[in-house]
Amino acid sequence: MFILMVVVFVLGYTAIALEHPLKVDKAASALIIGTMCWVIYILGAEDILHMGFSPSWIAFQAANPDAHGIHAIHEFISEIEIIHHLGEIGSILFFLLGAMTIVEVVDQHEGFKIITDKIKTTDKVKLLWILSFLTFFMSALLDNLTTTIVLVALLRKLIDDKQTRWFFASMVVLAANAGGAWSPIGDVTTIMLWIGGQITAGSIITNVIIPSLVCMIVPLIILTFTMKGNVTRPDIEDFGDDYTTQGERLLFLIIGVSGLLFVPVFKTLTHLPPYMGMLLSLGVIWVVGEVIHKDKPSKVKNKLKVVAILQKVDVPTVLFFLGILSAVAALQSAGHLNILATYLDEKLGNIYLIDLAIGILSSIVDNVPLVAGSMGMYPITEAGSAGYDAFFTQDGLFWEFLAYTAGTGGSILIIGSAAGVAAMGLEKIDFIWYMKNISLLAIVGYLAGAGVYYLMFAL
Repeated sequence: MFILMVVVFVLGYTAIALEHPLKVDKAASALIIGTMCWVIYILGAEDILHMGFSPSWIAFQAANPDAHGIHAIHEFISEIEIIHHLGEIGSILFFLLGAMTIVEVVDQHEGFKIITDKIKTTDKVKLLWILSFLTFFMSALLDNLTTTIVLVALLRKLIDDKQTRWFFASMVVLAANAGGAWSPIGDVTTIMLWIGGQITAGSIITNVIIPSLVCMIVPLIILTFTMKGNVTRPDIEDFGDDYTTQGERLLFLIIGVSGLLFVPVFKTLTHLPPYMGMLLSLGVIWVVGEVIHKDKPSKVKNKLKVVAILQKVDVPTVLFFLGILSAVAALQSAGHLNILATYLDEKLGNIYLIDLAIGILSSIVDNVPLVAGSMGMYPITEAGSAGYDAFFTQDGLFWEFLAYTAGTGGSILIIGSAAGVAAMGLEKIDFIWYMKNISLLAIVGYLAGAGVYYLMFAL
């Protein structure tokens, strides 16, 4: 059963990768493996947990020394592990749902038109540099997931051709992940390391911004010499005066962006999960919309009110997240990821190689449990520690390099990061197409940034 869980995950992952040839939506495949991994886990739980690979089961037994037998195992899986992971997954899904709805509200009010009207160039190379740098710094202020959702909405106003828009959306994913890696609030993994005390805000910004910048710029330089031509702007039906005024567009752009920027501030002030800040922002925007549109004709209300806009939110993307994160959670609970982390430590034994491997693996398996496993395996050592232990002090090289590799390594595959999954869902980007056109650029940027970090500190 332990091995069967991996087999089911690999088969499901293959179905997701071959979504277009199989003509089966990736959300359906993700939901199947997300459920089946847990089914196999609980059916074979007695044998799986007695193998001793699950850290959470060991912790449960330590906290409940009288818990024995199949009833204790079922309680552990059904009432503790599933609830625990559902809480983590739910926080991501509600965050995603809130961010997608806010972006859609701004878009429906034509707020992004104010920005796209300022971007006059149609030259592919110039546009790519502008959008990449915009994404890089927005990702550090917001986070890579929210930034990707916003930029994909912008791209729909700037680029008509689907394949070209796929390419730009994919480069947005690279820039968003690079931008999130050097900010304590830019990526889930850096947030984890920051809250856990492994890194401090000042140190991660100072030491990782340059490698992250290199990770983004190297692919851009390559594309500067290989990409030619201009983009074609989409023909947008001009019904702005019938639905929204210039003042309303500006208002919803300001409150939409302010609502997104408020989320990290909310988290810092309250220490509550970010999704609560996102839902609070959505609630405020919802009320503003209700007040502004209350006396308008039904035709306008049906287009601009949040109730109507919610029907446009991409639910399959949310369900895809639910499925894939549930599958990874089952592998984490059963101990598969712990085996992987231990194997890396034993076979590589070098912090730079371990971090590089974790980054590459994060393009296949979600980087959150990989980083969580690393945090569990390596305790923070005291300041002033010598030798190998010095790498694991607060702001030690292992933790900072882990923030870089886990944050940027997910760009190698479209499914390897929350930003990539969001772009994949919103633009229906093909997994195989991404591998052919983007993965090599992502690997080159990833290794270039890693090399810069190594030169800056290891030598």
